[in-house]
Amino acid sequence: MPSEHRKFLKHLRFRRIIIPVVIGLGAASYILFRDFDADLFQNIRWTYQSTFWLVCAILLMGVRDLAYMYRIRLLTDWELSWLRSFHVVMLWEFASSVTPSVVGGSAIALFIVKKEGISMGRTTAVVFITALLDELFYIFMVPIVVLIAGYKNLFIVDADSFLNSSLGVIGLFILGYLFILVLTSVIVYGIFINPRGLKWLLIKLSSWKIFRRWRSHAGRTGDEIIMTSRELRNKPFSFWLNAFGSTLISWTARFWVVNCLILAIVGDVGDQFLIYARQLLMWVILLISPTPGSSGTAEYFFPIFLGDIVGNLSEVVAVAWRLLSYYPYLFIGVLVLPVWLRRVYFGGRKRLKFRRM
Repeated sequence: MPSEHRKFLKHLRFRRIIIPVVIGLGAASYILFRDFDADLFQNIRWTYQSTFWLVCAILLMGVRDLAYMYRIRLLTDWELSWLRSFHVVMLWEFASSVTPSVVGGSAIALFIVKKEGISMGRTTAVVFITALLDELFYIFMVPIVVLIAGYKNLFIVDADSFLNSSLGVIGLFILGYLFILVLTSVIVYGIFINPRGLKWLLIKLSSWKIFRRWRSHAGRTGDEIIMTSRELRNKPFSFWLNAFGSTLISWTARFWVVNCLILAIVGDVGDQFLIYARQLLMWVILLISPTPGSSGTAEYFFPIFLGDIVGNLSEVVAVAWRLLSYYPYLFIGVLVLPVWLRRVYFGGRKRLKFRRM
């Protein structure tokens, strides 16, 4: 078994999979039963409309994944088939589900895309641009939803009690937004303006004592940025339009899953756009979560951000949301992983033997 193979499987071993499941189910059980009220569940009336909205939620998950698959095909200049794109997206989501949200699955994504036979330059371009497009979606959408939904309607969480932080929800949101803005600006500068200058800056920073342990990584990251720049500088406007369009579709579908689940379980509770806008705020917290795939964090904060809109059933909706949008990727990843490894290492002709890790 190749060493890179072992290193890859080490990141996706059983212990890493079971931890987010235990955390997530523990948090879900806690929020459901801490103030358990049997009468609460009697308020749920399942109708044909409920079934319709549940089906819509499931379809939106499919739209989200199809948009991701289209984007990965576009970014690799159509070198990947739909099936190979499905494998890449599912494994990428799987990796993100078993690694802390603040870390993300980008390092594993580099390995996955490279093993599909994509050149190293294009592989780094795919991972960098995927991150860039996701951040651009957030940067552009936040001012829009603040203007439409209204500042006072969005920031109603008690600032004194939120995370026991003096910053409060508004301060944390602004810090998170500024961090994303700065990070995106650095990526844009490095890829489209001065890649060699950014490499020099990274190496210079890594010479400082506090960053010296990452010196080798700084040089490698700088080389990856230069390769990414070469791959992407001459792309036509239509390429970027399609790339951002697929990103817009995938993220919109991701957020509107919650709207459909609320309509299915609770019914029409009013301003659906406000629900969508609140999720953008919540995403900042999930982005910096130290738990794998934001397990536990997402279940806990959902009622905080949407409880005043959804009411007493917010905990039920939170659990349903995670059951539909998070846990399936863990199980699909487990099924796809051996198929993918057999294909990329042995062309699908041999049976892979896994050692317990």
